[in-house]
Amino acid sequence: MMTMSSVAATCNIIVITDPTGQDPNGAAAGSMSYADNMFQSTFLMSKNNHFAVLSGGTGSSDTRLDSIVDAVANLENNASAASAASIASQYKGARLVVGGPTIGAAIGGSFNAYVITVDDVSNEVKVTPYNSGVATLPPGQKGAIIHLRNTAGNPLYGTADSVRKETAINIGKMIRDGYPATTILSEAMGEVARDSGEKYGGGGVNLISGISTDDMFTPKEMNATGYPMDEEYSKVCDDCGWALGYPAAEAYGKCPVCGGEIRTVYAYEALGAALTVSSNAVSVSVYGSDRPGLAATTKEIVEASVAKYGYDASAIAGSINRGIDNGLLMGVDHVEPKDINVKQGSKAVGVYYNSLPGDRSSPAWDLPIDGNILTILGSIQTAVGIILILLVVFRSRLLKSFQDR
Repeated sequence: MMTMSSVAATCNIIVITDPTGQDPNGAAAGSMSYADNMFQSTFLMSKNNHFAVLSGGTGSSDTRLDSIVDAVANLENNASAASAASIASQYKGARLVVGGPTIGAAIGGSFNAYVITVDDVSNEVKVTPYNSGVATLPPGQKGAIIHLRNTAGNPLYGTADSVRKETAINIGKMIRDGYPATTILSEAMGEVARDSGEKYGGGGVNLISGISTDDMFTPKEMNATGYPMDEEYSKVCDDCGWALGYPAAEAYGKCPVCGGEIRTVYAYEALGAALTVSSNAVSVSVYGSDRPGLAATTKEIVEASVAKYGYDASAIAGSINRGIDNGLLMGVDHVEPKDINVKQGSKAVGVYYNSLPGDRSSPAWDLPIDGNILTILGSIQTAVGIILILLVVFRSRLLKSFQDR
């Protein structure tokens, strides 16, 4: 019988920089931990009502699930953030962090947290510690809540108190200086990961735009850690839009498409980029294959194509096919313009793939050599044998060439 160890998100952060809900990047939330199984204790988001519920604590998974269900039901019935968070005290060891752009935020249950507020007029930053009852960020107030504890076994155990305070101060400074909530969340998660060791995703949500990192950073298997938020996640070429995730990205020092310089993107930076909505952002949907990494790489290619050529289905198909030929996209066949569904008005692109049969990673080559010859070549173990086969295959062409001369 397979068992799954229980986990609690030891770091919960919610940031609200626009309490009116007008800024598409004005409210964000996220969770991570040193523990395994972070898909078990991350976050729940309502896209319609723009709130999040982050769970954690020392209680069992069942306890947290029950508290989450009750909190969501309360929020759906227009309860305040403080009221929903207070539900955690009814469940042994549970913790709830709840909030949204217009309802403010609150934390209840078992926690060690700071509430950060920034005054609209004076820009004064206040950072206040709490560890019991219910701590709140009132509606209409710019600010944030950060909870942080260390997990037993973490090599940096004992750092949570100092890191919690320092990160809270830095969150306040970033809110004061006008950074969007999505950027502040990603920077705070990077700082917590580096300095406290509570680093495994988890992930985050954009509460106003309804965007989530989904399974970008959560564990791929049970009883495993998520992706370390302070480690390299991908390499990106800003010139042509090429991108590739780790560990495959380690092999590249230059962009294989245009030869340009490439930069390393850390996981917390990738989280911020995934959640942040920009004026030229493109919503990309991928259909026909769930191969790991396909959707993320397709999104990078489509965004680069749109930035250069606009919403042109033929250009997007050409960019994707070059990605397939260059080995950036694997396990799918070439696409045609009819496989690209473009909705320029809503800045959306749908890509419909056909998966390749069997274990093939790339489409068949268009070569003047029969596929069976390639199979034979692959089984020959000496260079001399390969040369002899090639001479046989191309002898008619060689003879004709000599005759022409």
